[in-house]
Amino acid sequence: MFTYLNPEIRQRLIADEKLVRMNQEGVLIDVHAPEAPGALAINLLGPIPMPIALPSIEVTVKWYAAVRSTELSQVEDLAADLRARGGEQLFSHLVSPLAVNSVLVIGEPTSNPLIRVHSNCLTGDVFGSQRCDCGPQLDAAIARINGDAAGGYLIYMAGHEGRGIGLWAKAATYLLQDGGEDTYQANRSLGLPDDSRDFTDAAALIKHFIGLNPFRLLTNNPKKIDDLKSFGLDGITQEKHVTGVSQWNRRYLHAKQNWGHRLEDSDIER
Repeated sequence: MFTYLNPEIRQRLIADEKLVRMNQEGVLIDVHAPEAPGALAINLLGPIPMPIALPSIEVTVKWYAAVRSTELSQVEDLAADLRARGGEQLFSHLVSPLAVNSVLVIGEPTSNPLIRVHSNCLTGDVFGSQRCDCGPQLDAAIARINGDAAGGYLIYMAGHEGRGIGLWAKAATYLLQDGGEDTYQANRSLGLPDDSRDFTDAAALIKHFIGLNPFRLLTNNPKKIDDLKSFGLDGITQEKHVTGVSQWNRRYLHAKQNWGHRLEDSDIER
């Protein structure tokens, strides 16, 4: 999947109002205007009807892809340079540096919707690893939102692998965990933060879709709530989200519990 868009197609999508730009407050801004230095702008592409099938649910959602304008412009400049030098075969290199987030609009959201901000996890979401609970949480979140009378949104955050350390470092932490360290100790052994995720874009996307109105957040992590509140999203009600517990991830979940996640022993030892 190339992150680059042909300029002619880009203009067509803008004319069709399928490609828009918003600021950090979720407000639409001129997609053609030069960006102010240091200002955050996010390009939003969609909606795209997408039928999905997961272990517990089949449903058609509306998918939006979101990417920061600064990153996108760098990729477009590099694409122009590669084309000028006849280097189209190098276009695959444009994929890796760009973090493309996603929003799934599930049902017909009304007041006080249900929202899940889900950090991407290749091992759990794609490979079905039971070393964490991420895959079952993703599946269960979509099912819960779809079954909720108020509907809601799943915001899928790219670049959050391993609580922000990336897949390569995450693989190293797994080896350290196999040697006896827990998930947070392993991060520290690598000289990395316990949690380095940035929820700036998630907050901007929530503001774009629902403004500053109240919503319910599927999470066990108080830091995630605090981070979103720091961006002005005060009307958050936490809803516990426990699923996918197995013999393989109980130690991992207990580490989260000790770190501050709102989990009870009865949630884990079941």
